[in-house]
Amino acid sequence: MKMIQDLSDHPLVQHYLTILRDQRTQASEFRRCSRGITEVIMVEAARLLALESMEVTTPLEVTQGARLSPGVVFVPILRAGLGMLEPAMSIIPGSSVGYIGLERDEVTAEASCYYAKMPDLSASTQVFVLDPMLATGGSAAQCVAQIKAHGAKRVCMVCVIAAPEGLAAFQKEHPDVPVIAGKIDRQLNERKYILPGLGDFGDRLFNT
Repeated sequence: MKMIQDLSDHPLVQHYLTILRDQRTQASEFRRCSRGITEVIMVEAARLLALESMEVTTPLEVTQGARLSPGVVFVPILRAGLGMLEPAMSIIPGSSVGYIGLERDEVTAEASCYYAKMPDLSASTQVFVLDPMLATGGSAAQCVAQIKAHGAKRVCMVCVIAAPEGLAAFQKEHPDVPVIAGKIDRQLNERKYILPGLGDFGDRLFNT
């Protein structure tokens, strides 16, 4: 698998992302499209999951099948990552959830952690970090560092849009962690916002 995947050629990603970008999109529609694009991205991310072989009896005979290995964990970065959690869990049900709260300083663009609550990550088979926007990469890198410190061995970063600068910074810190993005945008502006972007994901999601 590629370490960085851009899913922008997918028709559904293009459709949902266009609505998310539009400044006229209201919160209810923004949430609906956030759910839709997350489901598409998670279907691709599910390629990373391990399977267990099993026999299954059909109405006609016994055949070989497979089911997902247990131990999948989602870690949304608060607060915007919450918008991706429910649709992600609908794709991979039975998963556990951890939380990390990071707040970005608007002057320095650096993130600080104000909350962390994790299940036993040493027993996890795959951890998916959920954050809609990978801008500078600082929050994502800090989050993954904490997750690794909690014992996680297999981690994947899942986002809706990402900036090239943030991807480069993140990969420098965590070259072993794949990133799956709906779209890699053009660049960051002087305020460290993604261009063309879609504004503040959390504000638009929660109508604040």
